[in-house]
Amino acid sequence: MAEYIGVERKARRAYGFDEVALVPGSIAIDPDDVETGWQLGPHKLAVPIVASAMDGVVDVRFAIAMGKLGGLAVLNLEGVQTRYDRPDEVIARIVGASPETATKLVQDIYQEPIKEPLIAKRIKEIKAAGVLAAVSAIPVRAERFASIAQEAGCDVFVVQATVVTRKFVTSKGAPLDLGDLKKRIKMPLVVGNVVTYEACMELFDCGVDAVLVGVGPGAACTTRGVIGVGVPQVTATCDAAAARDAWFKTHGRYVPIITDGGMRVGGDVCKAFACGSDAVMIGSVLAKAQEAPGQGYHWGMATSNRNLPRGTRIHVGVSGPLEEILFGPARIDDGSENLIGALRNSMGVCGARNIREMHRAELVIAPSIQHEGKLFQRSQRVGMGK
Repeated sequence: MAEYIGVERKARRAYGFDEVALVPGSIAIDPDDVETGWQLGPHKLAVPIVASAMDGVVDVRFAIAMGKLGGLAVLNLEGVQTRYDRPDEVIARIVGASPETATKLVQDIYQEPIKEPLIAKRIKEIKAAGVLAAVSAIPVRAERFASIAQEAGCDVFVVQATVVTRKFVTSKGAPLDLGDLKKRIKMPLVVGNVVTYEACMELFDCGVDAVLVGVGPGAACTTRGVIGVGVPQVTATCDAAAARDAWFKTHGRYVPIITDGGMRVGGDVCKAFACGSDAVMIGSVLAKAQEAPGQGYHWGMATSNRNLPRGTRIHVGVSGPLEEILFGPARIDDGSENLIGALRNSMGVCGARNIREMHRAELVIAPSIQHEGKLFQRSQRVGMGK
């Protein structure tokens, strides 16, 4: 409910992950007996975690590793993997740059033109390993790249920008028609990002197969500071889930929503599902994997923007193999490893047998939840005090 923030000016209160907590259910379920899988078009995925389409997170090798573990990784068709024949050498330069020169170097590196033959090559390399290939492009290049990707055997196509809406007004020519694109491709179409009920409903009307939810929450994203735009992820996810459920009730078609960004630990992931998410997209936590190309560094998708960067390069470190980050055993005490184990335990405690039942878990507004009783952890910078 909105409240006044000035004379005749109202604003609605919005919530992030640190401000809410989950309430245990009236029954408990063995974590080994819960089902964490989800559906994206014709694809049944055992792991409801999608790796972000960022160059510090996903390359061909990482996509293969993620796929073999039951998840999905999205390759950025706007990044170094399609601009350079030897992207590892380029990433090494970004990793080795000083904090003062990193953004300028990224901007310069991303000026290299995209080589279309590399799009097909990267997709075929992923497919050769027997896993699903997912790629992303910005709206202005989506039609051309979707055609190339489909011909190469791509399984999932993502159209992604800071904010994507069905209606886009421009004097620079006809904008992308998402409905038309959906009709012309055979693979599932994922579109984002959005944070409002209305925007979700209009994208559902285009026939998209899933929607990415989140503007500015990512660890390497600076959108909220640069242009002041964003909605905390708990509120954004709840609003998107309400749109999904309303659309399903009136049209009989269930469109998954994917909470994208802002999740640092397993508890955040669990809260995203309780808010209504069908899957989550993660960048910085997966950038800590030994398999990640960024070698412990991670940078936002808009860092390379020549005129107004809305991302930065951050150091996240390397914590262990991807399998341990997803399935454990966790060797770190802060909840950033064994994400699926955390989800299974949370679902069990909340009495949810599957993801859709987790949507009904009770939430409470609890801004003290991160600090209550945690004085020693905070003073010693361990566990929840890091």
